[in-house]
Amino acid sequence: MRFPVKQLAVALFAPALAFAQPELPVMAAPQAFKTAASPAAAGFAPDRLKRLDELMQGFVDGGIAPNAVTFVARNGQIVHYKAFGFSNLEKKTPLKRDDIYRIASQSKALVTTALMTLFEEQKFVLEEPISKYIPAFKAPKVLVSVDKEKGTYETRPAKREITIRHLLAHNAGIPYEHPLQTRPEFSVPFFNSLKPDKLEDVVNRLAARPLTNDPGEVFTYGLNTDIIGRLVEILSGKPLDVALRERVLEPLGMNDTHFYLPDNKAARLVELYSKGSTDKPLTRHTNDDYRTYPVAGAKTYFSGGAGLVSTVEDYAKFCQMMLNGGTFNGRRVLGRKTIAMMTANQIGEAEVWERRDKFGLGFELITERSHYGDQATPGSYTWGGMYCSEYTIDPKENLIMLVFTNVQPYAHYTEFVRKFRMAVYQALN
Repeated sequence: MRFPVKQLAVALFAPALAFAQPELPVMAAPQAFKTAASPAAAGFAPDRLKRLDELMQGFVDGGIAPNAVTFVARNGQIVHYKAFGFSNLEKKTPLKRDDIYRIASQSKALVTTALMTLFEEQKFVLEEPISKYIPAFKAPKVLVSVDKEKGTYETRPAKREITIRHLLAHNAGIPYEHPLQTRPEFSVPFFNSLKPDKLEDVVNRLAARPLTNDPGEVFTYGLNTDIIGRLVEILSGKPLDVALRERVLEPLGMNDTHFYLPDNKAARLVELYSKGSTDKPLTRHTNDDYRTYPVAGAKTYFSGGAGLVSTVEDYAKFCQMMLNGGTFNGRRVLGRKTIAMMTANQIGEAEVWERRDKFGLGFELITERSHYGDQATPGSYTWGGMYCSEYTIDPKENLIMLVFTNVQPYAHYTEFVRKFRMAVYQALN
């Protein structure tokens, strides 16, 4: 997910159910995705759905995106699943629907779900301080000022401990871009790493950083889910990659979702491009950490917040499980009441940036006041990744939609993902 330059003003924490989402319906889980008999049978106007094809092909033909893969399903049936453009522009390699993408912050929902399976096993409660399990977080401090010329800074004790709920709701005061991140004692991998980093060591260094605000007061998007990943390891007694696979990926049949790709899948990873301004052409990304981490380096760092790669259909299985109230492919991953809690407001009167949306446990919640969700039904939930991938889950319409490409930085990010969603909704009968 892209990160805003400007943070919202401090807002007081309000009851978690200030923006309560209707409870999800109990639905029979399809054994696998099936293709709808026709768009019309799934409630779409075929002629209007063609606008989606025109939009995606136009992005490619206009040099705005190197590729795009779309997945739209309603009532558990596929309505639109297509690949556009090239996985490698230089080689003119046609994109395939099962090509593999860097999904960055879409990793968060999967790792959050792994933690919530442990919640359902009564391994913890949400109000517990994270220091109970990771002692380095005991007695957190808040950054008051930084003197860059002198190289000094001042802190004060935080008003309260960081709880697990704070981490899941991204209001713990742990950002991505920290004012002290260049100091060696606070240095951590920004997203991914080719070095032999270990999650436990990275999280302990994160704990040494002063917070940028008191826990529970401001939506501060950041490295919270990497800490959640470490908590999954502690509570499950297994490395994050193993725990995630056993608890989420294997039950859902997400066989193409990995932290690091096996050799026989490496060729399916799409190339990564950059387009930092609208008047610049697409160029191959120059950051090798971002480009090659799924297939190169030490492969020891499991970033719960940004480390996974996946295919659009794999991730659609996860979205459908959420829509189904916790089941897919004949397997239950979560209880429906847990999902209802995860998709209810957890940040009180605070909002997600200028979008005027709320945030649950791992998901942005689209509100009636949304400046981002467009036609999406209030109570729908969404998130994306910084390399430009995004999903939206709409319980009222029984609808999931996903679109993936891989460009970073991407001047067209918002245009790309929002116009995709707009094109899907306008085609509904």
